[in-house]
Amino acid sequence: MILFENCRLFDSLSGELHEDRHVLVEAERIKEVSDRPIKAAGAEAFDLKGRTLMPGLIDAHFHAMAADPDFAKMEAMPRSFLHQHARNLLEAALQRGFTTVRDAGGADHGLAMAIKAGLIAGPRLFYSGRALTQTGGHADFRSPEAGHSGVCLCGQGSNVFGTIADGVPAVRQAAREELRKGATQIKIMASGGVSSPSDPIWNLQYSEEEIRAIVWEAQSWRTYVMAHAYTPEAIARCVDFGVRSIEHANLIDAATARRCAETGAYVVPTLVTYDALERFGPELGLPAVGLEKLKVVRAAGVQSLEILKAAGVSVGFGTDLLGAMQVHQSQEFAIRAEVLSPAEILRSATAVNAALLNAEGDLGVVAAGALADLLVVDGDPLADLSLLEHQGAHLPAIVKGGRFVKNAL
Repeated sequence: MILFENCRLFDSLSGELHEDRHVLVEAERIKEVSDRPIKAAGAEAFDLKGRTLMPGLIDAHFHAMAADPDFAKMEAMPRSFLHQHARNLLEAALQRGFTTVRDAGGADHGLAMAIKAGLIAGPRLFYSGRALTQTGGHADFRSPEAGHSGVCLCGQGSNVFGTIADGVPAVRQAAREELRKGATQIKIMASGGVSSPSDPIWNLQYSEEEIRAIVWEAQSWRTYVMAHAYTPEAIARCVDFGVRSIEHANLIDAATARRCAETGAYVVPTLVTYDALERFGPELGLPAVGLEKLKVVRAAGVQSLEILKAAGVSVGFGTDLLGAMQVHQSQEFAIRAEVLSPAEILRSATAVNAALLNAEGDLGVVAAGALADLLVVDGDPLADLSLLEHQGAHLPAIVKGGRFVKNAL
């Protein structure tokens, strides 16, 4: 057992701080939270002396297998090589305080098994498997000049990050294949993107019939669909067809944001990736076509937060960083602070993301019965969000599942 005494507690449901709290952890869960001292014989006690105790952070748009910003280059790398990169990226994320990540394409059952077995000291992993894309969609990384040779289509095969499937029978098969292999949600590409060579940002991807078929397959497994979508039209189509989680949404407008709020859809902005791609993309190998498309979406990112907030949308926290740029994961806090309060940002990265992951009561909260994923912060993160930056330097303790993964108390 672990007993944290005299801590300032961040309540991720209300966004408030509570002074002089005591938290008892037994096995992998929180047994008790009290405003009075807790007596627990045999517990390892730590007097936090006013430090902040908060839930572990959740990144709802992570890419464990993204070793390089050039996806076409990565597709030529052996999967075993990419897994070694994934181990480094996952372990570094946990040391930054991210005790849970939702992978948005590429991670698989093997990585999840390795984490559960302790072979990788990484966060809890919710994985989508391979993203579903149409021919010429955002996960089709062939150059426009390439033919079909070497690429297996429509359920007959796939690349590392996506599987190309066209038509209702093919998308059903592709979704079922990822769900069979344990995917915790299905990812689809519903608009053009920055890193793919053939599709402009405004491109609409997948028909209504295809999206509804994928949504049905996910719901039949009691899960949901997350969709890459930038433009108002692409986003509106998705939420109208049953998609639950919209990724990026940089170009969203007020009417579409209201539609997201009405349908209960979540939106997960990933603003730090555009900042990092602009600063470091050229030297790290982002293709020229990606740099041109980046200009379209980067400038609108912060404004999208204002639009989403005004509409009352449930806004999740994601980063979408690739390769070496993942070191900037915690910079997402500073970018969002241009529009949102610290409490709103921390709620997105804890309680809101937990609800998005269908893990309410288990993750993203410090409460009796919840999984003991906890951070000790050397200060008040509501007064100084930068305490969550600097690669975990201001996190003297990180607990995942009731066990210390870092303890400098």
